[in-house]
Amino acid sequence: MSGRTGESVEAERIVTHRGGEVRRGAKFVLYWMQTSQRPWDNPALDLAIEQANRLRLPVVTAFALTHYPEATLRHYTFMLEGLAQTQRLLAERGIPLLVKWQEPWRFIAALAGDAALVVCDGAYLRPTTEWRRKLAAAVDCPVYEVESDVVVPVRVASDKREFAARTIRKKLRSKVDDYLREPPNLELLVPAPGTDLHDGLLDPSDPAGVLSSIQSAGHTIDDSVHPVTRLYPGGPETALRRFSGFLESRLRHYSAHRNQPHTDDTSGMSMYLQYGQISPVRLLVEALRHAERSHHQSQYEDFFEELLVRRELAYNYCHYEPRYDRYEALPEWARKTLEEHAGDERESHYTDEELENGRTSDAYWNACMREMRETGYMHNYVRMYWGKRVLLWSASPQQAYSRLLAMNNRYFLDGLNPASYANVGWIFGLHDRPWTERAVYGKVRIMTPGGLKRKCDMPAYIEKVDRLARFVHA
Repeated sequence: MSGRTGESVEAERIVTHRGGEVRRGAKFVLYWMQTSQRPWDNPALDLAIEQANRLRLPVVTAFALTHYPEATLRHYTFMLEGLAQTQRLLAERGIPLLVKWQEPWRFIAALAGDAALVVCDGAYLRPTTEWRRKLAAAVDCPVYEVESDVVVPVRVASDKREFAARTIRKKLRSKVDDYLREPPNLELLVPAPGTDLHDGLLDPSDPAGVLSSIQSAGHTIDDSVHPVTRLYPGGPETALRRFSGFLESRLRHYSAHRNQPHTDDTSGMSMYLQYGQISPVRLLVEALRHAERSHHQSQYEDFFEELLVRRELAYNYCHYEPRYDRYEALPEWARKTLEEHAGDERESHYTDEELENGRTSDAYWNACMREMRETGYMHNYVRMYWGKRVLLWSASPQQAYSRLLAMNNRYFLDGLNPASYANVGWIFGLHDRPWTERAVYGKVRIMTPGGLKRKCDMPAYIEKVDRLARFVHA
């Protein structure tokens, strides 16, 4: 940045979208917060603070609410709950967070007229990468992007789309120690003067009021999917508190229970990671520290595999595969075998409405769908089963793919992110290998009710889902 890289942030995390000298006579350094919605453990924010301190300027942070494909009232509510906490915590550090309903790059470009430079957080999906491209073309100051929501920067981890976990695991393990360090959380030297920098700002501390005002102004938000605040409230403070509870009470059972959907011995961090309300670096640092202290190293290794290897494989997929949300991006062997069995007789043919309302002949699948629909979450092990069964009930693998992705993005709080697109792809053979050939599935891995019954306590899982659904609506 003007010949210098960030000193507090690993240089490999930083991508220059627009170079050049910082604007002289500027009023502040602007941090465009979009994917990393947290006030700490945030490399993008640290870079903005570092540059502001060097220039003896304050930092202003801005977040744009906007129409996002497939987002519902559930997603917006969770996000606003998190932004309310983040705004309050940033204010305590002398950093205002401006929130407005507007196309993101236009909002940021308007603010950037008074900024020395703009820092934004990482983007991996088409809408967010396109916003950054448009911003860089619209402003006349430097624009830097910082990968803040992965442990190992995607381009450092690999220079190509990886085939499977086994092909990226060694690469990640060889590099992770360079990035697994305590985040600096820099102190800002010059507090910002206030928040009256733009018209039409929103107050995220009242999510329901914000969303009502947006709808009253003529903007459409899908309000047919209810929020789940009683069960999963959003926010970085909430995320840290829940993760601390996982470390103290549930990490010890993680290896034994992570494939047992009737238990609650997973971290429950996927939705908080989805909105950037917690840092994956923070999770691994704290988990390793706790494991070393409590002698739960094997449990840490299993957690490491899920959080680092599997999750960052998904980011690799979305970064290097422009068709990440298309059936055509699946491996050639998988598409070939599914096509060869496209004409096989299906077990049943259910409508979209029947699927979404859990009206199938499979009681286990119906419970999965109910957990998803009513709570916005589903245990990872039964997510795989949920997806595999839809292949049996759809006229073609392409229809099954479209149905699964639509339900995934509509109901899950942790939908609409790289892990979701990779997880849906896995149902159809992505990041997997050929198995024994079967009807309908071909050589794609199957999961059956009998296998689920043998491995899991499904009556207990059904009872758990009933209990959670009652709690959400109490």
